[in-house]
Amino acid sequence: MNALLAAWATVGLTPVSVAGLIFAALTAGFFDAIAGGGGLITVPALLATKLPIHMAFGTNKGQAVWGSGAATWSFWRAGLVERDRAIPSFIAGFVGSLLGAVLLLSVSPAVLRPVVMVLLVIVAVFMTFRPPLDPKPKNLSPNTALAIAVGLAVVIGCYDGFFGPGTGTFLIIGQVLLLGTSMKSGSANAKVVNFASNLAAFGLLAWQGQVAWAVALPMALAQFIGATLGVRAAIRGGDKLIRWVVLAVCLGLCAKLAFDAWGDLIRAEFGLLLAWLAPGR
Repeated sequence: MNALLAAWATVGLTPVSVAGLIFAALTAGFFDAIAGGGGLITVPALLATKLPIHMAFGTNKGQAVWGSGAATWSFWRAGLVERDRAIPSFIAGFVGSLLGAVLLLSVSPAVLRPVVMVLLVIVAVFMTFRPPLDPKPKNLSPNTALAIAVGLAVVIGCYDGFFGPGTGTFLIIGQVLLLGTSMKSGSANAKVVNFASNLAAFGLLAWQGQVAWAVALPMALAQFIGATLGVRAAIRGGDKLIRWVVLAVCLGLCAKLAFDAWGDLIRAEFGLLLAWLAPGR
């Protein structure tokens, strides 16, 4: 136990903050298995700690890969994955994510943090206010459908390797709108690509030493449990759980990140304002 506490302390974390991250992972795994969006909980939560930004993303992948893996396996066993597209989509998502992760590592933390904050807000608002999906069957040839699925996996996989939050939702939207799959099959197919993209980015970031293992492993267990429970809820028919909670958590944590980045400037300006308003000025 002392070794674990010491490992947390080396990355600036306390047992209370780690407990909060574990709860975030459990919640994210549940929501992500149903309709995507789990990264909108775990990424801001990790960024709100003292972890360096690249390590925050690597740690996020280290825990998310277990949730997406558990969800993929559960959907596969339930017969909801379209298996003729699964392997090509997996490979495409893996390659796309590697490209995105390479790009992530090439961007300096000073540039990356404000970019991430803006992306988090945009994705959270989009996911919250997006119109409901209306699956309509498409009259596509098998080759055309496969080409669309592979193209979607490469593009969204690259996004996941670079950033990540909202990946599952974007994949579901693409599956439903472009391929005409049902919501359940779209969720299942999305998890295959999401698992591949998580696995690729995790492998590269771990190789580069950007995973805080003492944090990633307990979060991974929580993700696994949450995803398993989430798949059961999804199979029973639930795509109505996330939006306002995700928006509130994401925007609140983005506000904390903004204060961490510009807190000294805000305090200085506020002090000047108080001095200007003080009696006897």
